[in-house]
Amino acid sequence: MDTSALIVVLLAAPLFAVVWSLLVRRLMGWANLLASLVCLPVSIALLAGADRPRQFFDRLLYLDRLGAWVLLCTAVVYLLSSMFALDYMRHGEDTGRLPNFYALFALFAWTMFAAPMANMVGVYWIGIELTTLVSTFLVGYERSAESMEAAWKYIIIVSGGISIALLGTVLLYWGGTFVLGPTYTLDWGTLDAIAPRMPTALLQMGFLLSLVGYGVKVGLAPMHTWLPDAHSEAPAPVSAMLSGALLNCAMLGIVRFLAATDAAGHGAWPHRVLIALGMASLILGALFILRQRGVKRLMAYSSVEHMGVVALGFGFGGVLGVFGALYHMLNHSLNKTALFIGAGSAVHRFGSHDMTRMRALPRTMPGFAWLWLAGAVAITGAPPFGLFRSELAVLLAGLQDSGTRWAAVLFLLLLIVIFVGFLNHFRIMFTRATPAMPTGPLPGVLAWLPMLLAVAALLVFGLWWPPLFSRWFGQIAHALGATS
Repeated sequence: MDTSALIVVLLAAPLFAVVWSLLVRRLMGWANLLASLVCLPVSIALLAGADRPRQFFDRLLYLDRLGAWVLLCTAVVYLLSSMFALDYMRHGEDTGRLPNFYALFALFAWTMFAAPMANMVGVYWIGIELTTLVSTFLVGYERSAESMEAAWKYIIIVSGGISIALLGTVLLYWGGTFVLGPTYTLDWGTLDAIAPRMPTALLQMGFLLSLVGYGVKVGLAPMHTWLPDAHSEAPAPVSAMLSGALLNCAMLGIVRFLAATDAAGHGAWPHRVLIALGMASLILGALFILRQRGVKRLMAYSSVEHMGVVALGFGFGGVLGVFGALYHMLNHSLNKTALFIGAGSAVHRFGSHDMTRMRALPRTMPGFAWLWLAGAVAITGAPPFGLFRSELAVLLAGLQDSGTRWAAVLFLLLLIVIFVGFLNHFRIMFTRATPAMPTGPLPGVLAWLPMLLAVAALLVFGLWWPPLFSRWFGQIAHALGATS
């Protein structure tokens, strides 16, 4: 099957689940799972075949290794979250709304497959805005006062940020008119080609506005304020999609704009700005992880921290920085999906988001609790899990340059703080007795299976760095201008 046909299948599968959910209104979760089972091997085939950047369907779509890597991360989270949704959503009170949930869930996945493949800079902006519009209904799905507030906060803050990114895109287009004339098509390849001849002020301002705008969507501090509420109030499968997939889609735009400034030879300052935002995210994440009581808010602030790690990797740059950032994107997608599966199951079991009410987990959630603990250890960057390797690569990339060593040292210190703070919450939940056994349901096999698959993959990626990944990462790093 050629690449064009694979792209059609990737985009058609979630739409099939949308139509099935709305029209048939039976077995919606299984239709959604079937779509996700199709998307994962297709995304792998697209990644394997993306040996060079190519345009498709009259230049509407664009695929390179970087975009294909984001598609793979999205497909992994979509599959694991779709499995878990079958277990999680069966405990809902209003089963009549399930067709709407699964239709929105599949449509959300579709937007995150479509946006990374957008060839035009403006169409990519539209794709990211579509992810916001669709996921807003999912954030507020439970219709509680807290979830509705989180949905409004999410759409207002993120739409405001995306508007800033649109202004950055307009400035970049204006800069291109000095090179190509008043009318032209601004796609990613054209942006890289004309960036060296753009007026410096317009390129730099366009980059900064795009960084801030898409940084809101990524959840980089101090633009992160929507993220803890949205991730904690959405249904747990949606939280996994928001954290494990959506943030990567927005980070892709930042990396592409950063590549344009590198092509223009604007030096290290764009990387320094990205490093500063990454460090701010790590500092804020560490501080709020220490003082959390809500289990899903704990996972949400962990997402802020780990997007900071990815930002540091691309900010440090070089082959090692790019390698670490890309590997971290996949490992974080796997790990955060596992943690939200555990958090959602615990919320149903104890009937509360409050970690102070979650006690004696080995007794109240037999077996499953230990798997969740393995995911918690992994998310702190401890060996032998995959995030240890990716964070080590980012750390070494920072230590290579004398100008970024301060950030690398601070990064290491913050990782120690986060390790202690994050696992202390689990120590309390595991060791303290509970006054009464919880009455909620135990997680079923469709919660166990995706959790087990995610943790097993993290263990494999921690013990073995696939050589094929190194070749793909090297091609991406070369495309982004890394030469050392």
